[in-house]
Order: sequence, then structure tokens, then C-alpha cells
Amino acid sequence: MISRKMIEGRFFFKAFLFLTSTLLYACQSSGQEKQVATDTGDTGDTVKINVIRNRTYQVIEHFGASDAWSGQFVGLWPDQRKNAIAELLFSKEFDSNGKPKGIGLSLWRFNIGAGSAEQGEQSGISDEWRRAESFLSPDGSYDWSKQAGQVWLAKAAQEFGVGKLLVFPNSPPVTMTTTGKAFADQGKSNLSEGNYVAFGDYLAEVIKGLGEKGLQVDYVSPVNEPQWDWSDGGQEGTPFRNSEIAEIAKAVDHALAKNNLTTKIDLAEAGKINYLYEQADKEGRGEQITDFFNPESSNFIGDLKHLSRTISAHSYFTTSPYESAVQQRTALNSALKTVEGLRYWMSEYCILGDNAGEINGSGRDLGIDPALYMARVIHNDLTVSDASAWHWWLAISPYNYKDGLIYIDKEKGDGDFYESKMLWGLGNYSRFIRPGYQRIAVEINNQKQQRPELLVSAYQSENHKEVILVLVNSGIKDVKADFSDDGVSSPVTGLYITSNELSLESVRMDAGISDVTVPARSIVTVVIGK
Repeated sequence: MISRKMIEGRFFFKAFLFLTSTLLYACQSSGQEKQVATDTGDTGDTVKINVIRNRTYQVIEHFGASDAWSGQFVGLWPDQRKNAIAELLFSKEFDSNGKPKGIGLSLWRFNIGAGSAEQGEQSGISDEWRRAESFLSPDGSYDWSKQAGQVWLAKAAQEFGVGKLLVFPNSPPVTMTTTGKAFADQGKSNLSEGNYVAFGDYLAEVIKGLGEKGLQVDYVSPVNEPQWDWSDGGQEGTPFRNSEIAEIAKAVDHALAKNNLTTKIDLAEAGKINYLYEQADKEGRGEQITDFFNPESSNFIGDLKHLSRTISAHSYFTTSPYESAVQQRTALNSALKTVEGLRYWMSEYCILGDNAGEINGSGRDLGIDPALYMARVIHNDLTVSDASAWHWWLAISPYNYKDGLIYIDKEKGDGDFYESKMLWGLGNYSRFIRPGYQRIAVEINNQKQQRPELLVSAYQSENHKEVILVLVNSGIKDVKADFSDDGVSSPVTGLYITSNELSLESVRMDAGISDVTVPARSIVTVVIGK
């Protein structure tokens, strides 16, 4: 969600720019590798990369992206265009040259609109692309012809084999909000306590309605970034305190049970990851792990039947500088371990703000620079926080910002579309690390610690026959890498490169070769197997 975050980000970033450039982070008792700015011994010689099968971490659940907000229009574009876009996002097939046709997302996020589109200019949201239709009519009836473009995209995802569907409202429907609009006033919650039950029933009805269209909803996320004020009319949204979220979750849980639905509730889409483990600057809206999952808490909801055993947050404003990003994710991982069996989803990210001068979110850039930055964020989220899911924000963007995987002309009826390296850089992960794959340990030159210029993570298939490694070479020099599996030289059976010149291109390898050249400024997926 860009508008509000861009404003708030200027203030939040000051807090993260602390001096940690020489700080080393010790591995935790679990043996988890921490990424640090230290020399791995690479002096231009071959880098030895070894995967360690019996040192295992989280099981990956899915990689995803959302249909906000362009899906409402793109899903109604001419067939040739929208089918091509769907293929890029969802396909798991390869072309005749072995190149993936798409990035094989395994979860799709469907934005349930609040009805600001029907209000038009009276909605107070000036950008009509950020308004959204509602299935709920003012008279209380449901119109299932609404959000047709988004329904088309969700069905396309299903047809391509995307396994999970999550629905999320940014705001309750305008017929239930305090302001009568889809955004708040003066940073106050826009849903009164008297409407919690109605809101839960509404979400259950939407899930049932989508089910009748053949769309099985696996998850519902009833609140989004509740720490932000959402009072500027930049888009649909509302803040909530933890106490309010807990009661809303209970209402949704009751409605799901009443309607015999199997959908799980995802909470709490925190605006920054640190709100999961500390109050920070949002009293009553932070420390969400403890507040929701500690049985001693007045807001405990960990025993709700339909609550997923996960907690979610967004990586915004916590990704730079590098050492700060690692430190915050280390703190998050420690907090997660206090609740047995609790998994973590990084459920939304795009490049916002100035990121400590490393990259600016403003300005569309289809090239490799934002893709490399994104890949570094993915790496840290997966290997430091142990995220079991990673979701990008806008799958399709019409904006002049680093927020899209695919960019389009801002035309409601039809237009051209443009692939970005962020699309294919995400594909280096999402296309090959499939649901059920498990992260395993990796060492570079016999060391657990890694430097930010060369990041490596590894994942083994459920049958243990295949290992996927993703290498992020942000440096200006090529790196020669040799691969071994539990200390035994392992031939490379697949190599896929995203760089300024290549977009997840397959590179043919001679049989039995265990070393490859990782180009400078590239993201590389390596496949090895027994």
C-alpha cells in the first residue's frame, strides 16, 4: 500500500539507521545461518558451496502476489493480453529452449473491495485505480457479478495450478464503516464493535460466494497493516488495535464455523516486522506474537479453531542498511521461537522509501538493480526470519514506482504490458522452490557466515532427490562456484540466470559438471540432485 507508507516511511527510517556495520551476528542455538558483512575468503578463486542435508529449517508453503489494484481492469482486457499476463505469473511450464514460461506462483491474493468504486469521486479516494468494488450492495444483498476482472484472474491462477487462494479486505464494506467511506478519520478504527459480527458474517458470505464460482478460499486475512492511520484517502484501509483485532478474529472464526467453512484466518499483516515482537512507536498495536499467542494475554486467540498457526508481517522499512535488516529479522526469529509451532509469513513487500540510500522506491525500473535488492530481501526473510511464505505486493502495476512484477499502461480497457527483472528474479525462487520444499544448511568455503555481495540459500524437495540453490551475486565480478552435496561433488543438472541480459534463461550444462560461473549482478538458480 503505497500512499500512506511513503508518508510514514520518512519518519520510520530514521529509527533504523544505527551503526552496525562491523557487528557480527552469532548463529542461534538452532544452527541457523546469519548473514553478515564479512569476507568469506573469496579472492577470485572458485567458491566452494556445500549443502548439508541433515541441518534443516522451515518448510516452504508458498510464494505469492496480489491482484490489487490493476486486476479489476486487466482481468477484463482482451483475451490475448490477459492470458499472456496470467501465463507470466502462474505458469510452471518450460518453452522449447528450457526457459520457464512464467514464475509459477503458488498462492494468489484476492483483494475484497469495500465499495469505494461504486461511490466514485464521493469515495474520497482520488485515484480510481485504488478504488474497489464490493460484492455487498447497500440494500444488504450480494451482487456476484462484481469484481469480475479479479475473479477471472483468480480462476486463471487456479487453471495454471496455483494451489492456494487468500482473500483480504483493506477495509470493511462502506455500509459497515463508521465514516461511510473505505478509509478512516483521524487514525481511528473505521469499524465499530457493534459491527464485528456483521463483518465476520460478510467475509464468510464472500468466501461462500467465491466457492460457488469454483474458487476455494484457503485463507482469509481480515485486517491489513493495522498500525497505519489510513486517514488520507490514498486507498482503502483502516487501523485497528490488537484488542480490536482479537475480537474481529473471534467473529470471523465464529462465522466460518457457523457456515461449515474450512478457510483459515491469517493474522495480522503487520505494517513492519518489528511490530510482531515490540511495541515500537505504536502502543497497543505491537508485540503481536505475545499478544495473540500467549495464553496469559487478554488478547489471546491462539486457540481459535480456524486460526492458522501462522503470523504475518510486511518487510517494509526494515530492509536497509543490511546489518539492520539482519538484526531485526534475528529478533523476529527469536520471538517466533517462544510460541511452539508458530510459522511466519512475509505477506507483502515492494520497494518503498529511500532504503538508507541503497535504492529509491520512486521511479519504474525494469532492470536488474531492483531485482537484486528484492532478492536480498527474500534471502534475509527466508534465511534469518525463517519465513515459510513470501508474497510480493502488486503483481501488476500501472505506476511509476518499484512496486510491480509486470507493468502496464494505465488504461482500463486495454494496453501494453512490460516484464520486469523483479518478475524473473522472484521466479528464481518461486518457480523452483515448490510448496513442501525444506530449507537446508549451506556453507561457503566451509563457513556458515555470508557476505551481502554473495548470498546463497538451499532447499531440498520432499523426496530429497533434488536440491535448489539460489545465488544472489550483487558484486561487479563474476564468481566461479563449485557445488557439493554433504561434501560429495554434485553435478549441476539445471542452471537459470536472471541478469540485465537474461530473464530466468536456462543455460545448458555438460553432464557431470559441478561448477558454474555466476555472472556479476545476477540471480542464479542451480539445481543439483542425487
